[in-house]
Amino acid sequence: MTRKPRQQSSVPASRIGRAVRLGLMAGEVALDGALASMRQLASGKRPTAGDWLSVRNAETLARRLSTLRGAAMKLGQMLSLQENLLPPEFRQALALLRAEGYSMPSTQLHRMLGREYGHGWQRRFADFDEEPIAAASIGQVHRARTRDGRELALKIQYPGVARSIDSDVDNLAMLLRWLNFLPVELDVAGLAAEAKRQLKVEADYLQEADHAGRFARLLRGAPGVVVPRVHRDFTTRRILALDYIESEPLEAMAGDDVPQRLRDSIARRIEDLMFRELFEFRLMQTDPNPANYRYRRGTDSLVLLDFGSTLEIDEERVDGYREICRAVIAGDPQAIRRAAIRLGYLRDDTPAESAAGVLEIIGLVCLPLAHRGAYDFGASRLAQHTLDLGLEVAFRQGLPTPPASTMFLHRKLVGTFMLCALLRARIDVHRLVAPHLA
Repeated sequence: MTRKPRQQSSVPASRIGRAVRLGLMAGEVALDGALASMRQLASGKRPTAGDWLSVRNAETLARRLSTLRGAAMKLGQMLSLQENLLPPEFRQALALLRAEGYSMPSTQLHRMLGREYGHGWQRRFADFDEEPIAAASIGQVHRARTRDGRELALKIQYPGVARSIDSDVDNLAMLLRWLNFLPVELDVAGLAAEAKRQLKVEADYLQEADHAGRFARLLRGAPGVVVPRVHRDFTTRRILALDYIESEPLEAMAGDDVPQRLRDSIARRIEDLMFRELFEFRLMQTDPNPANYRYRRGTDSLVLLDFGSTLEIDEERVDGYREICRAVIAGDPQAIRRAAIRLGYLRDDTPAESAAGVLEIIGLVCLPLAHRGAYDFGASRLAQHTLDLGLEVAFRQGLPTPPASTMFLHRKLVGTFMLCALLRARIDVHRLVAPHLA
C-alpha cells in the first residue's frame, strides 16, 4: 500500500530560533486571550481564565508545538494527558500532538545522516526509504536495508533537539506560569527539573539501545511479546537502528472487525507488562503512546517500540504502590490514607475536605484492580468521573502537588488505562495484579 507523503517542516535547530518561535506562540496566545477579555468587558462581563483556555488557543499551541518538535512538543503531549488539570476542549486540541506529526525536509534528513554516519553514508545501504514510516516529537523513523540484507527501522533524531531541552522546558514552563491557567499550585520548578532529566535520557539513543537490550533480556521467554533487536553497528547517539518488524498499528486492532477475544488478549498483555515493569522489574517504559505498540498477526505478538523514556523506580516507591493497591482491594480507607501519605499524595496537615477528595480519586483510579472478574474498559465512565472529581478537588485549598518524580510514572499508569479503553477490552485486572501483591 502506498503511503501518503507527510507534510514537511524544517525543525528549528538553534536555541535562539526555538526561543523566538515559543515567544511568537506566547504572543499569539496572549493576543487572542486579551481580545476575548476585551469582548467580555465590552459586554459588561468579568474576564475569566476561560478567556485564555479557549479551543482556539489550544489549537494555536498544538499547531506551533507540532512544527517546533523536540522537548516542547513532548511536554505538550504530556499536558494533553493531564485529566485532572485541563478542561476537556483544551486537552482534545492538544491531543493532536499525539498524532503523527510533520517530517523534516530531505535536506535536514541527509545532513543528520551525514553527521552521524559520515560522508558517503548512502553506500552503507542497499535501499533507504526517504519517506518516513513514522514521525513524532523527537525523531522520525525510516525503513532501510543494509548491504548484507538486514531490514532495519532507523529512528533519526531531529537536529538540535538534545541541546535545546533545557531552554525548551524553561521557556514552556515560563509560558505556563505566565498564562496562569492551572487550577492548582504546582511545583513548576520541580516538574521542569524532572522533565529535563528524563527528556535528556530519551534524547540519548545509545541509552535507549541499552534500555531495549535490558527489556529484551527481562522479557525473554514471555509469550506473545517481542522486543526488536538493536543493531549496534548502525546505532549512534542520534540514530537508533532496530529490526524492522512487519506489524499493524494498535489502533487497527480496535475496530469492530477484530474479535473481542483478540482485543482482550492484546490488552491483557499490555496491562500485565505494566504490572511487571512496576513491581517486578522496577524499570518502566513510561510513554504509553499507542504508536509505541504494534501487533503482528502471523505470530500473535505484541511488538514493543520506543524505550527512550525508561524510568528506574526505587524500591521504597514500589512498596508504596504495592501498599496502596492492597489497601484499595481490601477496602481499608485508613490504610489507603497511610499509603497516600507515604507516596506524597497527602500530607498529615492536608485539609480534611481535600484529603477526602484525593482518597476518592485514588479509589476511582484503582477501581479496575478491586473489581472481581472482567472489567469492561470500553463501557467504563471511570476516566470522566475521575476528571470531574479531579477538577473539583484541584480548586480546593491546601492540596499538595504530587512528587515531581511521579510525573512520567503517572503518564504510564493513565496511558495504559487509555490503551485498554481504546481496545474496548474486558480483562480481569485483579487477577493480573494479585501475584505482585502477595
